[in-house]
Parts: sequence; structure tokens; C-alpha cells
Amino acid sequence: MTTAGIFLLPNGTFFIELAVSLILIAIIVKKVIPPLNAAMEKRQEQIRSSLEAADQAKADAEAADDERRGVLEEARHTAREIVAQANKTAEQVRVEAQAKGQAEYERIVGNAATEVGLARQRAVDEAATKMSEIVMEVVEQVIGREVNAEAHRDLIDEAVAALQADAAGGAAAGAVAHQ
Repeated sequence: MTTAGIFLLPNGTFFIELAVSLILIAIIVKKVIPPLNAAMEKRQEQIRSSLEAADQAKADAEAADDERRGVLEEARHTAREIVAQANKTAEQVRVEAQAKGQAEYERIVGNAATEVGLARQRAVDEAATKMSEIVMEVVEQVIGREVNAEAHRDLIDEAVAALQADAAGGAAAGAVAHQ
């Protein structure tokens, strides 16, 4: 048997290959791995800083969202106060307008009642004057002679007073019925 046929026995090439492999490993460990480790550490640091920035941005966004909610709630509260104040003012204006309208109505009705009373009194006075003239004419026709109005003034005044009392009683009853 030859020694070249047994692969388990080391020969010179094995040791050369082993030495070259160890030299390559040593070169890789000294020259290639430190830059790779530095690049990996740099990349890890970038990822870590990106994650921290993302966490900070998330916290800032949450704070801004909370602030926005607070401002929105304050605006809603202010809007409710403005609406309540507007409703209160509108109700106050409505009540004042209603009171003014009622006062104006009462003033107009009072003036109208006064004017109606004055017109009624003028009508009664005119009717009394006409009545006295008519009575004098009727008396003159019934008697057949001229009657002196001055001589019978007390009778004429008494008849006119009775007519005015009747008219005043009717006016008071009309005013009570009107109100």
C-alpha cells in the first residue's frame, strides 16, 4: 500500500494548506472583521437612534394630539357659552319687545278709550243741544205759541242733565264691556 492512497495520513500539502488557511483566517480576523464589526456597530447605532427618534416623534405626536384635543374642547366650551349667551340675549330682547308691545297696546287702547269717551261726550252734548232745540220747537208747535227758552231754562237744563246721565251710564257700561 502506498501512502498516497491513504487520505487520513497527513502529507506536506496538508500542512501547507493548514498554514495558508490559518494565515487567511488571521488576516480576515485582523483586517476584515474589525471594519465589518465597526460597520455593524455603526448600523446598530443608526437603527437605535432612528428608533429613539421614532419614539420621540410618537411622544410628540401624542402630546400634540392631547393639546389639540384640549384646544378643541376649550373651543367647544366657548362655543356653548356663546350660544347660551346668545339664547339668553335673544330671550331678554323677546321679553323686552313683548313688554314694549304690551305697553304700546295699552297706551293705544287707553288713548282710543279716551278719544271714544270724548267723542261720546261731544255727541251727547250735541244731542242735548239739538234736543233742547227740538223740544223747544215741539213745545211751540204743541202750545201754538212761541216759548221763551230763557224763562224755562231750568226745565231744559233738567231734561238735558237727565239725557247726559243716561248717556254717561251707557258709556260706562260700554267701557266695562269693552275691557
